[in-house]
Amino acid sequence: MATAAAASASEVEAEPKAGPKAEGEEVEAKEARTRRKVLSRAVATATYKTVGPEWDQQEEGVSESDGDEEYAMASSAESSPGEYEWEYDEEEKNQLEIERLEEQLSINVYDYNCHVDLIRLLRLEGELTKVRMARQKMSEIFPLTEELWLEWLHDEISMALDGLDREHVYDLFEKAVKDYICPNIWLEYGQYSVGGIGQKGGLEKVRSVFERALSSVGLHMTKGLAIWEAYREFESAIVEAARLEKVHSLFRRQLAIPLYDMEATFAEYEEWSEDPIPESVIQNYNKALQQLEKYKPYEEALLQAEAPRLAEYQAYIDFEMKIGDPARIQLIFERALVENCLVPDLWIRYSQYLDRQLKVKDLVLSVHSRAVRNCPWTVALWSRYLLAMERHGVDHRVISVTFEKALSAGFIQATDYVEIWQAYLDYLRRRVDFKQDSSKELEELRSAFARALEYLKQEVEERFSESGDPSCLIMQNWARIEARLCNNMQKARELWDSIMTKGNAKYANMWLEYYNLERAHGDTQHCRKALHRAVQCTSDYPEHVCEVLLTMERTEGTLEDWDIAVQKTETRLARVNEQRIKAAEKEAALAQQEEEKVEQRKRARAEKKALKKKKKTRGSDKSKADEDDEKEWGDDEEEQPSKRRRVENSVPPAGEAEPGPEARPGLCGGSAPAAAEPPSEQQEQRAAARRRDVPRVPHDSSKDGVTVFVSNLPYGLQEPAATLRPLFEACGDVVEVRPIFSNRGDFRGYCYVEFKEEAVALRALELDRQTVEGRPMFVSPCVDKSKNPDFKVFRYSTALEKHKLFVSGLPFSCTKEELEEICKAHGTVKDIRLVTNRAGKPKGLAYVEYENESQASQAVLKMDGMTIKENVIKVAISNPPQRKAPEKPEARKAPGSAMVPRQIYGARGKGRTQLSLLPRALQRPSATAAQAENGPAPPPAATEVPKMSNADFAKLLLRK
Repeated sequence: MATAAAASASEVEAEPKAGPKAEGEEVEAKEARTRRKVLSRAVATATYKTVGPEWDQQEEGVSESDGDEEYAMASSAESSPGEYEWEYDEEEKNQLEIERLEEQLSINVYDYNCHVDLIRLLRLEGELTKVRMARQKMSEIFPLTEELWLEWLHDEISMALDGLDREHVYDLFEKAVKDYICPNIWLEYGQYSVGGIGQKGGLEKVRSVFERALSSVGLHMTKGLAIWEAYREFESAIVEAARLEKVHSLFRRQLAIPLYDMEATFAEYEEWSEDPIPESVIQNYNKALQQLEKYKPYEEALLQAEAPRLAEYQAYIDFEMKIGDPARIQLIFERALVENCLVPDLWIRYSQYLDRQLKVKDLVLSVHSRAVRNCPWTVALWSRYLLAMERHGVDHRVISVTFEKALSAGFIQATDYVEIWQAYLDYLRRRVDFKQDSSKELEELRSAFARALEYLKQEVEERFSESGDPSCLIMQNWARIEARLCNNMQKARELWDSIMTKGNAKYANMWLEYYNLERAHGDTQHCRKALHRAVQCTSDYPEHVCEVLLTMERTEGTLEDWDIAVQKTETRLARVNEQRIKAAEKEAALAQQEEEKVEQRKRARAEKKALKKKKKTRGSDKSKADEDDEKEWGDDEEEQPSKRRRVENSVPPAGEAEPGPEARPGLCGGSAPAAAEPPSEQQEQRAAARRRDVPRVPHDSSKDGVTVFVSNLPYGLQEPAATLRPLFEACGDVVEVRPIFSNRGDFRGYCYVEFKEEAVALRALELDRQTVEGRPMFVSPCVDKSKNPDFKVFRYSTALEKHKLFVSGLPFSCTKEELEEICKAHGTVKDIRLVTNRAGKPKGLAYVEYENESQASQAVLKMDGMTIKENVIKVAISNPPQRKAPEKPEARKAPGSAMVPRQIYGARGKGRTQLSLLPRALQRPSATAAQAENGPAPPPAATEVPKMSNADFAKLLLRK
């Protein structure tokens, strides 16, 4: 049949074209590719039919009808190529996409999605050889999922024609079962090996595969049953008396293991067995049933939960660890990793268990290798892998190759490269026999230290714009090794000189570390020299360095050495104290200036209040401009939310009610008639009057647990309670919505919402940032800030999040959907948050959360520097800087403390101009001008500029 299909395909190729002749070599090349594809598919279709039931044609998408359709399409395409021109265009697009993906992989071989897309397109085009090469390249870098392996295995099985091809398929199965423990792959492996039973050693091969499958997944409570049944069916099919005992053995072994549907297996054994079931088998069966009841809650939790079910697997692992069965612990770890292969902590826990408990070389190294292939961006996995290889005596060349792979894995932080270099250098140091003056291992260690420093300088600093090793830990370790193990203090001193020149000379702990090294392996002269330099350079703890110098001279130095040390320490400490006093005086002067400005503002507010009170007695109302100015200067009426907790909805005192509309001044200062005002304004005034009449309601702190604080609401909201109640009633029963109004009856933009239950209040917090009339509403817990002054609510993490990106420089018109469309090309986007101000306007910033760290790191490489709507964006891993706590005034004024001068701003902060409007001729130097820290004081002014009269000033101007 295969020959007939090939002959028919060749007839199609030889048939002359009935349509017009295509022009150009490009068209001929397309037609040739089409003919080759049809020929290969026709041959493959015939081959699939000869394989029999071992190949599922529906899964592969190849059927007899498909072959006939392709045959007819090829004949029609050759007769009239213009009619199927769209097929050529689609093929050309696929070829261009294949070339693009291959080029992208040549740049970044760790792009997982690019590998998957390339394999899919090559398989679609029928490029079988290229598909095999692409799969091999991907499997060398990443473990393949169960779906990818089954697809690959089915393709190879369909093309296996002789014994050599079958051996190749066996090799693929061996690779597949090493990536993950998958019962379906083991089942396919066993069934395929049954097809080779007629070959030499085929029976032993089948039994070996099934026995290994039982060892690997036979304990799987939900999927292990299929392996047991397939093995029994195979043994039952062999009609030999000696094989009956084999089936008995399989039944007994299975019934001793807790598996689902054990009762059905036991009933099947009773029906199959001609003899009564032994009592020992029944006891083991009952014991397994009892164990099954203990495991059922964890298995049911896995069945009910949705993937990846990490929490459920963690609980299952904890349970198995308490029981302590190594086979079951290994199995549950493997089951968890199938769905959570990108969770580094799970790999670390698994490898740590194997390192400390089982200690089986092949198993341990296999798990470590799979861990770094799944999470290559995690430096802790690479470090543990190097330690495990050293622990089990792996060849040095293999360890070196593994380290080089780690360097090219693409870590996210600069410190990760320092960590992997330290792990490798520690390994090299343990290989050296320091009893010899020189050896090959020692030279390799020194060259590795030099290469590490060069690598961190050239590669890491250029990529991250930071060294990753500011304290020079690698250089310190090198210096210690040279001093302690190699007795080479000259090299150690050179290294410490380099450390100090990299910005570490100002730290006392660095000098003391060097001093201790000299103390242990150097001489007194160099110790004294190091401490003298430390006294001059240290800026953080100079007193401690001075004390160490005096202690050394007291015990070892001469009188002359003591005198020199005392003189230097006294001079240094005097200069430090002088600098601190000047800084304290400057800080005190700045604090006094701030206090004077505050007093001035208070006096100005008091004068304004008195003036307004006087105007009210004359029957005039304050204007809108005065009200805005009052708010700007921070009137007590506009108190902060933290101060609004004592009495709410307060009404003005008696005798101070706002004048009615008839007393409102007109355009020319007179009284305007009430009828001239629009009806809406009258309604607002009546509503404000009603709100003024609301009695004061003191806040009940005992209800904070069932109350939420809602702020940033529009001030023009007419009926806040009626507007907000439907929103919060969706969360549960609302007892009261209590908006807060000013003394004039104006809504102040915040309110309190009280619920019946605390759980409803917690659900209401999810409404935070929901838009109300175009403005984002802030919903936070109700906390008395007078009792909890440090209480702050911030929904988002401020720590390093390796799976989340921070995007800046976005155009303000960029929407969430547009950004998601750009980001999802590099991985699965879980959430996108556009940063807005209090009014809901975009700030050009966004946070993008991916499914895992690998996708986030790939997105950084691809998106950083991208242009969006003529804006060049910046993309980095989310790592917000730590917020500095505000310095308390008491701490600034504490005598004797180190004070840092702060920048002086105007009364309203940086917004006010800092320019001096006084002519230069009249400016006088400040009496408290700051001196340079280490330089001489500036020379005093020669003469003070005398005061000038108006006549003198006029003469000065007329000289020009």
